[in-house]
Amino acid sequence: MKRNLFITLIFLYGTAVAAISPEEAARLGGPKLTPVGAERPGNADGTIPPWTGGITEMPEGYSPGQRHPDPFPQDEILFTITAANMEQYAGHLSEGQKGLFRTYPDTWRMNVYRTRRSASFPDWVYDGVKANATSAQLVTEGKGGVTDARISSPFPIPASGVEVIWNHNLRFSGVHIVSSNGTAAVTRKGRYRIVLAEQEFGIPYATRELTPFSRQHPNVMLAFKSKTIAPALVAGQGSLIIEPIDQTKDPRKSWLYSPSLRRVLRVAYAAYDFPLQRSDSLQTLDELGLFNGAPDRFEWKLLGKRELYIPYNSYRLDRRDISFDRLLQPGHINPDEARYELHRVWVVEGTRKEGAKHIYSRRTFYVDEDSWKVSLSDSYDSDGTLWRTAEAHALNYYEVPVHRDTVQVFYDLKELRYVATGLDNKRKAPLYYEDADPRDFSPNALSYYIR
Repeated sequence: MKRNLFITLIFLYGTAVAAISPEEAARLGGPKLTPVGAERPGNADGTIPPWTGGITEMPEGYSPGQRHPDPFPQDEILFTITAANMEQYAGHLSEGQKGLFRTYPDTWRMNVYRTRRSASFPDWVYDGVKANATSAQLVTEGKGGVTDARISSPFPIPASGVEVIWNHNLRFSGVHIVSSNGTAAVTRKGRYRIVLAEQEFGIPYATRELTPFSRQHPNVMLAFKSKTIAPALVAGQGSLIIEPIDQTKDPRKSWLYSPSLRRVLRVAYAAYDFPLQRSDSLQTLDELGLFNGAPDRFEWKLLGKRELYIPYNSYRLDRRDISFDRLLQPGHINPDEARYELHRVWVVEGTRKEGAKHIYSRRTFYVDEDSWKVSLSDSYDSDGTLWRTAEAHALNYYEVPVHRDTVQVFYDLKELRYVATGLDNKRKAPLYYEDADPRDFSPNALSYYIR
């Protein structure tokens, strides 16, 4: 009898880890923790202010679908970090940021502004996070997953690195987003071609209430479809991806629309370190959003928190009047268009498991405490040398509100190249909807979507 009980306990521990107690969850939204689990007070020297709710109102005269006016236009540059003074600020820089200074000492710099903790979400998202805190279960067998959670991050008071990874994967970023943007893989000499695409994201996990969309896709964190509209050589191509939460019981699925065949084709399984289409092999599939997908090929260690200069309130990059030629420069984006602020981040290190396949041997993620979004990532090759670093330039889309990326940049420090995604300032601003039709994210609908 005792032996059977022992086996049962081992089985349960291997498959799911229990949520926190109601007493711990009660701290969320209190004087010490924000509703999503960040530290509400500022830091000791006042360079990080307390969180007071973030942006809760749209600017006067703003209508959804417009470009986003900067709510902090009066903010001036406090100081600029360069290769010459980098060591003075090294304690607040990631290894990838230091790598950029070493690689581009004459041109790379970081303009640091006043810290604005602008991240905010609807009240019903905060309610969802608090409910998740006492119900969410971490699945550790197979490729891993999360059960008994909805809407947003499942572990607002995390106890492990993999819980922080799932907080990022399942963070609230909207329910149904329609956008149009570009991708540019920039050569060493600064040459590039903008590939324009229209995209639609459906996130059934995030619906406010159970709807046909979320009921039909109970194990889906993301449904994504896209159609290329320029240049003419690749226009008319389309894709559909269904990204499950627990990929052990339901593998990732993807389809392509071929304009030459005029057919939708099921794609063989592709994930993890497969090169991302149109990235010139500078970005992997699991680097969408800086990280996505199953976390099972790495051992994740929670290294605690740091205060780091990270891209934040990147409204300059959302301006319609900034040209691609001004933004996309040899080696890196134009540093004068980026805004950095001092924020607290969770630091999570992933080490490739013995026998697991991946081009990265180690990865470090810096996760913004106010949004659970990976803001910076550093990736190392099989020799343990820093290889790539990525930055997510984010802002508060105050019409929702939600803290999401506008431009993501992936730097290859060996190839001296980079790819920039999310270049939407010349296109229509994203539109956010509170629900989606499940039929719109099916293979049968892809061909109609392309037309």
